[in-house]
Amino acid sequence: MKFLFADSMDYVDPRYNFDTDQFGEDRQPYWDDLFPHEIMSQPPYDGVLISRATVGGVDHPGKYGESLSMRFRRVGARTHLRLTDPPHADMPIFGDNGAFSYAHMVDPPYTPEDTVEFYADGQFTHGCSVDHIIFEFNPSVLGMKGGSRDSHRRFELTLSLAEEFFAESKSIGRQFTPIGVIQGWSPDSLALSAKSLVKMGYKYLAIGGLVPLTSIETHMAISAVESAINGFPDIKLHLLGFAKADTLHEFAQYRHIASFDTTSPLIRAFKDATRNYYLPNTDGLLDYYTAIRVPQAITNNKLKAHAKSGRYKQEYLLDMENKALNALRSYSTKRLSIEGCLDAVLAYAEPLETSDKSTEYSVRRKIDLLRIKYHRTLHARPWEKCQCDICTKIGIESLIFRGSNRNKRRGIHNLEVYHKHLQRINNL
Repeated sequence: MKFLFADSMDYVDPRYNFDTDQFGEDRQPYWDDLFPHEIMSQPPYDGVLISRATVGGVDHPGKYGESLSMRFRRVGARTHLRLTDPPHADMPIFGDNGAFSYAHMVDPPYTPEDTVEFYADGQFTHGCSVDHIIFEFNPSVLGMKGGSRDSHRRFELTLSLAEEFFAESKSIGRQFTPIGVIQGWSPDSLALSAKSLVKMGYKYLAIGGLVPLTSIETHMAISAVESAINGFPDIKLHLLGFAKADTLHEFAQYRHIASFDTTSPLIRAFKDATRNYYLPNTDGLLDYYTAIRVPQAITNNKLKAHAKSGRYKQEYLLDMENKALNALRSYSTKRLSIEGCLDAVLAYAEPLETSDKSTEYSVRRKIDLLRIKYHRTLHARPWEKCQCDICTKIGIESLIFRGSNRNKRRGIHNLEVYHKHLQRINNL
């Protein structure tokens, strides 16, 4: 299996000053920043997936903005992502339409014709057909039973658009691999979709709609599709939005799976409540650690509201913030005990956990729970156990939950750990 990182403008400032929390002088985002594969000595993934919804366009703006979107179409995905030199030059670059972004619409905003044009302009190596996501999943229904009227309509529409896309994609040339997207509301409907796409001529299929499914449901979906295409050993499968880090090893059994994409390791660094930092353990699985929150007092909305209301003085918050950071750095260099460090960090956490509706008991309970989580992180000293380019350079800063340049670096560290975890599984 190959791991494709679904990029969404995830780069960091290589000159960022962690002591002063300042960007490099005259920094220009994108132009001066580095992608994960640039800041690491080895790419922390096997390829990249770029969503059309992320790039955007005239009628449907994305994260890129107008100027970067135009540049992307002009120079192509590989140049835009700076994947032109070894060891990046042969990386596959997949594209999809970002079905989640238009899931609420009656019909997709894209056509097979303009999607092929997008892939051709972007010089993608692989591209998914236009699909319309189905959120229902009922493993108990058989054949084409079950499913809402809208799910049936989206099913038929996805196959119709895939047939048009396959014919149009031939204009790009043999260097491009079209991928037919499978949608369905049950294992059997997914299997039928897969069979239909193979009949159209697709050699690469992608299963959509996996994001909300449990591991058990994901197994059922993949098993059904695998059974449907078992007579075609050359057919490859891609899993769209696959984020099952905890059970990744379970999916090595499926011989048709060639690739999957996810942003989960990076996003968990700053969106998960507790599992922010990945580290391999001796059992061949992953351990997770809670990053220690020390937000900037002058930019955090809750702390700004406290200062404005007079609950806490701004100077007091700034002083506690500074003490928390100094305590973490002193603990990292073994100049402060773990309890002394926790006391400083949790003193600053108290106003973060305080609101108009909170009670002294509720705040104390939250602080006590944080002490347990933070104690585990600090006691383990995971930043010393990791030899990745992020942790060896910035140390404990990678465990501090504070601003995008720390949080995304922690996410990039997670990408590398996850990638190596997959490589171990592939080698079993």
